[in-house]
Amino acid sequence: MKVFDITGDSYSEEIENYSGTVLIDFFADWCTPCKMITPVIEEVAEKTDVKICKINVDSEKELAKKFGIMSIPTLVVMKNGTIINRSIGITGKKAIMDMIK
Repeated sequence: MKVFDITGDSYSEEIENYSGTVLIDFFADWCTPCKMITPVIEEVAEKTDVKICKINVDSEKELAKKFGIMSIPTLVVMKNGTIINRSIGITGKKAIMDMIK
């Protein structure tokens, strides 16, 4: 599945109103741990039908605030518009796959 870049304009349609499971990666371009987790997230995207979305906390401050993001990378799993799981920091593929089950 493709990885979607989310903005404040696309958030409602792509995440909030999506009926299904979404994995959201909150990141920043300057964040080394965020860069390290990107290939893992891309691999998860290839192996699952979960919708994968990325939100840049620097350009989308309101969305980061809405989710209470204090550290990055932060992964948030939502199902039918409700947060069901959250992980802060670098995490492995197995842990991510467990989060989205």
